[in-house]
Amino acid sequence: MFVGHALLAFAVAALVADWRGWERRPALVVGVVAGAFAAIPDVDVAYAFVGLLRWQVADGVLGASTAFWDASRVVHRSATHSLVVGAVAAPAFGLLAVRGRSDRARVAYLSALAVLTALVAVALLADGPLAAVVVVLFAVSGALVARGVARRTTLSPSTVAIAALWGLWSHPWGDLVTGSPPDWFFPFDSPMLESRVVLHPDPTLHLLGAFAIELATIWLAVAVICRLTDRAILASVDRRAGVGAAYGLAALAVTPPTLDVSYHFVFSILGVGLLCGAVRGTRSIPVRRPRRRRLPRPRAESTLEVALTALAAVTIALAAYAAVYFFVTPVG
Repeated sequence: MFVGHALLAFAVAALVADWRGWERRPALVVGVVAGAFAAIPDVDVAYAFVGLLRWQVADGVLGASTAFWDASRVVHRSATHSLVVGAVAAPAFGLLAVRGRSDRARVAYLSALAVLTALVAVALLADGPLAAVVVVLFAVSGALVARGVARRTTLSPSTVAIAALWGLWSHPWGDLVTGSPPDWFFPFDSPMLESRVVLHPDPTLHLLGAFAIELATIWLAVAVICRLTDRAILASVDRRAGVGAAYGLAALAVTPPTLDVSYHFVFSILGVGLLCGAVRGTRSIPVRRPRRRRLPRPRAESTLEVALTALAAVTIALAAYAAVYFFVTPVG
């Protein structure tokens, strides 16, 4: 879901900007900014690398991933995923996007620093040193994004603050079906949505549903990009994406995936998509044609075709797998 968080924030922000009458390029830019801020809460996963220090080579690759995710649960989806923290941090990130070296800019920077320092102090008092370290990473990441936006775009500080607020607030909702719910109101009690949303009692169908939500988010982002760049989605999808339908046979051959053990499913279905997107057919019989200068194919168009074909292949593969699993495998 790491990618989905950023893409959802991007798509909605860009669509709203377009609806408000913005020029297309600024609409895409504000979407990218919102997406960047939406990715920041997951900086708390950095602590999970501590788990790798306990991993031994004898445990294998699966042991490494288990150690990583077990360590991540210590602080993941806590302070950085809080709606309260997001509401306080977003205006501070907006202040850091003020340009220039004037007295006004200095006051804005000092005010932002004070707010972010206060957040670190609150995390320290409420949940200990580890939470404080995670909030420091969160604050530094947001500050880097804000300063980068100030240098490379013409977005106003208020727009940056709104984009940051949307990105930070949109993030926690994507975790409701894939893991434990976030600490919504840290440092206060969070009585809202205290358990995972179950899409289906069967753990495999639940995973397939969560994967479908992620795919739908990616398709939404792609649709927004195509809309704002005057491109047609279907025209960029090659028919080789249909090869993904063969992945349905995997439902008969491999262990059904769940949220706890999903690596074999995720890596294999993404591999099918990459192969369908990257491998291109060639003519088996050469055809003679009059000589003429061939214009180079635009790189952006070629990349878009590969990406959309791969995405379509993964979507078809998911539908085929789900159909075979549902109709052939007993669903409990």
